[in-house]
Amino acid sequence: MITKVKICCISSIEEAQTAIKFGASALGLVAKMPSGPGVISDEEIKRIADSLPPTIASFLLTSETDAKKIIQHQKSVGTNTIQIVDELKSGSYDEIKSALPGIKIVQVIHVTGNESIKHAISISKHVDAILLDSGNPNLQVKELGGTGRKHDWEISRKIRDSIPIPLFLAGGLNAENVQHAIQTVKPFGVDVCSGVRTNGKLDPVKLEQFMRVVHESN
Repeated sequence: MITKVKICCISSIEEAQTAIKFGASALGLVAKMPSGPGVISDEEIKRIADSLPPTIASFLLTSETDAKKIIQHQKSVGTNTIQIVDELKSGSYDEIKSALPGIKIVQVIHVTGNESIKHAISISKHVDAILLDSGNPNLQVKELGGTGRKHDWEISRKIRDSIPIPLFLAGGLNAENVQHAIQTVKPFGVDVCSGVRTNGKLDPVKLEQFMRVVHESN
């Protein structure tokens, strides 16, 4: 199986086109967050999403925790995928699915320890994919992604082996470590932000190196 690549923190149509040119099959569009890089306006998210070919997955990264607000957020930007970066605290996944038929739901699990395995198994019954990241939603100012930190990939592999749905791996990936990550976890896809950027901008050289290593790892 060829590992999919999601490039996150896309900030413009130009960056989106560059990522697609180098082989990305999914793009992450970061809405308002309590912390972290890559945040753009909902208006810019809509512009980018509207510009993409239908074969590309457009991920809205939303920090909303209420099902109704998540539904409203997706409808305002028109992405084909919702990435929920915090826990769903009111409403249900079924409510989101009913309101947004055809829209994929990806739930982020921030891997903090072995307790994340049970959490992921429970959530996997309700969503289309799980994305493992290295944030910490329990801090006073929540970290919900874009930390540039790795987490314990052995735990990630246990989660991957325990769930029946696709798993994306994020958190501190770059051209130097992504081969080891793929060999260890065997994810459906890898997700990278800072690892392909220089001074916050998408770097074609780093992106080409990252994509080459991913392809060589399959």
